[in-house]
Amino acid sequence: MTHMRTRKMIWTLAITSVALFMVSLDNLVVTTALPVIRRNLDASISQLEWTVNAYTLTFAVLLLTGAALGDRFGRRRMFALGLFLFTGASAAAALSTSASPSTSRAHFRASVPRSSRR
Repeated sequence: MTHMRTRKMIWTLAITSVALFMVSLDNLVVTTALPVIRRNLDASISQLEWTVNAYTLTFAVLLLTGAALGDRFGRRRMFALGLFLFTGASAAAALSTSASPSTSRAHFRASVPRSSRR
């Protein structure tokens, strides 16, 4: 292998490792924070279960979708988009004031004009 190819492989491994670390760390933070979420947001056990399950299901679905889109539009572009969305969603979850997903639906419904609602 050439020096340039080896260097590129090392950078690819490093960036992928950092991304995997971010995902693992976020999952660990969510799991570790469950008692605090329960206490501060008055969440039920069911809501806590859905907090963890929603994270895992979303990650699994977007991982497969991102891989397919990466083949079509470019891996680097999809990686950057995924990193941006992941960071934004993590920040939004951290700023949440309720454990109920209905609050986000209520905010969405409030932003949709009444004429377009069913």
